[in-house]
Amino acid sequence: MAKGRAIICEDRCKGCGLCVTACPQGLIELSKKLNNSGFHPAVVSDMEKCKGCALCALMCPDVAIEVEKEES
Repeated sequence: MAKGRAIICEDRCKGCGLCVTACPQGLIELSKKLNNSGFHPAVVSDMEKCKGCALCALMCPDVAIEVEKEES
């Protein structure tokens, strides 16, 4: 089964939430903390469940998400 890892650059994220709605696993949420730009960045709540589909990265208008895929 494929696994993946969504890496979110919190300082580049503007907290638009598009990745939150794009994640079919419901693993991305907006942080309660602010980043250096004053936005609530997206964070992955449970990396172990990430399948590496990369829909979050495709939706991100700020190119703040990189997805690493691995086959197990």
